Amino acid sequence: MIAAPMSQLNSSIRLLLIEDNDISRQLMHDFLGHCGYCVRSLASGSTFAQEMAQFRPHLVLLDLKLPDVDGFTLLEQAQQASEWSEIPIIVVSAFAFQSDRQRALNLGARQYLVKPVVLPQIQQAISDELKHRMI
Repeated sequence: MIAAPMSQLNSSIRLLLIEDNDISRQLMHDFLGHCGYCVRSLASGSTFAQEMAQFRPHLVLLDLKLPDVDGFTLLEQAQQASEWSEIPIIVVSAFAFQSDRQRALNLGARQYLVKPVVLPQIQQAISDELKHRMI
């Protein structure tokens, strides 16, 4: 039996990417799309709830510093909504302080990556979070 290419294996996995930096967002979006994931990107958190309900992602990549709402607030929203509380959220942030990391993890983030990150590191974090979930 021939194994399917990784892009085919990932094609049904929906990722929601929330990143306000245009270049970073486009780079991550393109990379993850090339890996075969179905990616939806947001430049702000204002439509977070709407996108969570409509797109129904399997995983969220979240920057903490957004123009309209901070990522900590979005983490709280995700944990308070029973239908979203089990969706893994990986924080990708320039906030390198241990207090920020701990706060995000306490609010339900599964992983906390400090920018700059290399793209394969993001891919590995996604794989680690989804490997035990049936998608």
